[in-house]
Amino acid sequence: MSFFDRFKKQEDDFDPLADLELSKLRVGFFLDYDLKTWEVKSYRRYEFDGGYESEEWELESGREKIYLERAEDDDVEWSVSKKVPIGALGGHIKKHIIDNEDPPAEIVYKDVTYYLDESGPGLMYVDNSDEGREFIVWDFVDEDDEKFLSIEQWGETEFEASSGFYVEEYQFINILPGSDI
Repeated sequence: MSFFDRFKKQEDDFDPLADLELSKLRVGFFLDYDLKTWEVKSYRRYEFDGGYESEEWELESGREKIYLERAEDDDVEWSVSKKVPIGALGGHIKKHIIDNEDPPAEIVYKDVTYYLDESGPGLMYVDNSDEGREFIVWDFVDEDDEKFLSIEQWGETEFEASSGFYVEEYQFINILPGSDI
């Protein structure tokens, strides 16, 4: 290897000027949001029928955990969500899905009515894995299309739920790489 070969950029190399943007977050990065510093703990990529994809980063600040999602349809949309117990949506939701293969068209959670917006199957890829895990998702939105609720089914009786809202990219600042970059 020549002296100059050591300085050639490889595909996986980190570029400190170009890679410090929200869409290029990596595990170990830090960023500020909502007056707190968050660390990126994991990354997931989702593929849905019709070629639709999204990305999700799990962020932690102390004992708090949120999920930052980037989805691109016609425009790029960013959202933040938190996991909620499926039972918090009402004890009947899980049974309703098992019995009817779908949730009800409306769900009331924390005094907000959410309406079924879209649903479908997908694959989830953790970190940079080539092997996806199958799931079904039902997305609900509130009347103003500002808040959302999602229910995911990962097996016959395994469910997860999350609630969240849409955010803007500029709300996330001071993106820094972790010590392992």
